[in-house]
Amino acid sequence: MSEIFKYKYDDLFTPTLQALQRLGGSGSVREIEEQVSELLKLTEEEINDIHRESTTKLTYRLAWSRNYLKRYGLLENSSRGVWALTEKGKETKSIDKGAVKKAVLELDKKDRNADKKSLLTDIENSSEELIEFSWQEELLESIKKITPENFERLCQRVLRELGFLNVEVTQRSNDGGIDGQGLIRLGGVLSFHVVFQAKRYQGSVGSSIVRDFRGAMIGRADKGLIITTGSFTREARREANKDGAPPIDLIDGNEFAEKLKELKLGVEIEFIEKVKVKKKWFANF
Repeated sequence: MSEIFKYKYDDLFTPTLQALQRLGGSGSVREIEEQVSELLKLTEEEINDIHRESTTKLTYRLAWSRNYLKRYGLLENSSRGVWALTEKGKETKSIDKGAVKKAVLELDKKDRNADKKSLLTDIENSSEELIEFSWQEELLESIKKITPENFERLCQRVLRELGFLNVEVTQRSNDGGIDGQGLIRLGGVLSFHVVFQAKRYQGSVGSSIVRDFRGAMIGRADKGLIITTGSFTREARREANKDGAPPIDLIDGNEFAEKLKELKLGVEIEFIEKVKVKKKWFANF
C-alpha cells in the first residue's frame, strides 16, 4: 500500500520553524499542525493519513520534528503543551537537516546509559510527548475491544467525573446520532444542556458526521459534544466551529486518553524515584 503522507520528520524541521514564526513565536500542537498544513499545501488525504490508532502521520512526525528541534536548541515547550521559539530559534532562518540530526545524535551518545540502548530508543525516551503516544495507543486498543454500549457508558462516567449533571445514555434508536445528554453548570449559575455522541471508531471522523449530529441537536440542546477513539479530519473540526451554527466540541482518541489519565479511570500512574548523588558536595564537605 502506497504512503499518502510522504514527508519525513526531518522534512518538517523548516516548516515547523516557519509555522511558529507565523504564530508569533509560540503555539499549541494543533495550531502548529494547521500552519504546517497550509505551508506545505497538504491535501485532506495527506492530513488525515493515519499512523496508528487516532494519531495521524502528520501529528506523529511533527512530534519527532519538534523533539529534534528542541534538543538542537531551537524550540522549548511548557507543561501546558505550548511550544515556543528560543532566542536561537528566533534568529534561525533556515535549517540544515543533516546538521540537526548529527548534533542530536552526538548529544545522545553523551547521554546514553550503561545498558547501551539504541540511539533511536534513547531519543524517543527523551521526549515525554513521544512517550505519550505509546501508552495512549495501548489504552485506545483496550477501549476498542469493549462493546459500543459499554463505550457509551464509559463516556457517561467520564462526563460525570468532569462535573456534568444528570448524564443519561439514550435508549432510543434512530436518534440522529445522539447517544446521551447531560447538564453542565458554570460557576453554579449558568446551566447548559449538552447532547453527546460516542463513536468507538477506527480512523477519522469526517465533516458529514458532525453536520448530521448538529442537525439532530438543533432545538434539543445548547451545545453538542462528539467523543471518538479515532481522530477528526480538518474539515470536521472546521464544521464543528462553523460561523453562525450551534457549536460542537470534539474530543479525539488521544484527548480522551488524556482525560482518562487525568481522572485515573483505567489508568495507573507510577512514579519512579531517581536519586542523584552530588559527588562535589562530599568533596567540598
